[in-house]
Amino acid sequence: MSLESDLRAGAAELGLVLDDGQVAQLLAYLGLIQKWTKVYNLTAVRDPAEMLSHHLLDSLAVIAPLRRQTNNQALRLLDVGSGAGLPGVVIAICCPDIRVDCVDTVAKKAAFIQQVAVSLKLANLRGLHNRVENLDQPYDVVSSRAFASLADFVIWSAGALAEQGVWVAMKGKLPEAEMAALPSTASVFHVEQLQVPGLGAERHIIWLRKTGTLT
Repeated sequence: MSLESDLRAGAAELGLVLDDGQVAQLLAYLGLIQKWTKVYNLTAVRDPAEMLSHHLLDSLAVIAPLRRQTNNQALRLLDVGSGAGLPGVVIAICCPDIRVDCVDTVAKKAAFIQQVAVSLKLANLRGLHNRVENLDQPYDVVSSRAFASLADFVIWSAGALAEQGVWVAMKGKLPEAEMAALPSTASVFHVEQLQVPGLGAERHIIWLRKTGTLT
């Protein structure tokens, strides 16, 4: 099977309906990661088929839950420690009504996101070279994938999350110890286990919201 057919089959398994343009953008994005990784080492995964399952499909798994939790509303999302843009770029491609900012402390990674936005004509995508602690504009959703502990994630990004906003953290195994170590100013309100096509590993999404003002 081709990468395109595997992508379409995986998306269907996740309950997603992608149009031809989105499929083309996702595959072009995969190509850009491969190209830039040769020089900038964006990802340790180099095999295209493995990149499809470990990166694209893994990130696509958050789309349906995100739509459910936000009631399909147009909103602003910040992807923290975005690296090669996972899941931020995938969200921007699949949800053109969501404005996605991908922040990373590494300049070359933020530059890569900017290049993706230009190459794929994604007007709703932006790469930011900054520390999340320095951002104070309110985002409706702040996301992360394999970024840091839940406690560090919510403490560092609290200033960027709108008062009624939500955090979404993509994790592997259920991080019970991390959930128990959360500050009193953030609380988990929903946990989902994901089944990622072609990926024989545990995946969970942890949804959190503010319970007070972080100091």
